[in-house]
Amino acid sequence: MKLIRKLLNIFRGEQNLNKLIKRGLKVGVQFKRMGGVIIDPSHCWHIEIGDNVTLAPRVHILAHDASTKIFLNYTRVANVKIGNRVFVGADTIILPGVTVGNNVVVGAGSVVTKDIPDNSLAVGTPARVISTLDAYLQKENENMKKENMFSKEYTLQNKNFSEKQRTEMLKSCMDFKEIFVE
Repeated sequence: MKLIRKLLNIFRGEQNLNKLIKRGLKVGVQFKRMGGVIIDPSHCWHIEIGDNVTLAPRVHILAHDASTKIFLNYTRVANVKIGNRVFVGADTIILPGVTVGNNVVVGAGSVVTKDIPDNSLAVGTPARVISTLDAYLQKENENMKKENMFSKEYTLQNKNFSEKQRTEMLKSCMDFKEIFVE
């Protein structure tokens, strides 16, 4: 089974995290990355990822920029640091030389070209800080009280997740703008 998983990962273009770490990538505890994440394999020793970091699907972290190579015969290389307790949304690109602080959420589809300070919510192309993380979480917490909320029993982690539960959630999405799952 491990061999099949390994072959599937190769075909999908997934990088072996242990190989990147052996090459010098620094990763903290409770690091999670979802499918399709690319951590610059040719310059991974320039990348440091803190504790409790989640990279959603298809996040790219680049420590080099070869756009000048054919013109100037040089490639720009710079360190990238991602702090502790950071969530990076799907399809986000983090460019060389960027530091993402602690306690940060980067919205899906963002392009991070500049440093993001601690306790921030950053979104957009290029990414810009639009709120403190505390204010964002407070707002989301209030929304959760107004909207529909479900327990983790309503996720695929529950091996007994039923068609009835799916139907209930679908109906809830019709009645409310969004639902929240703990």
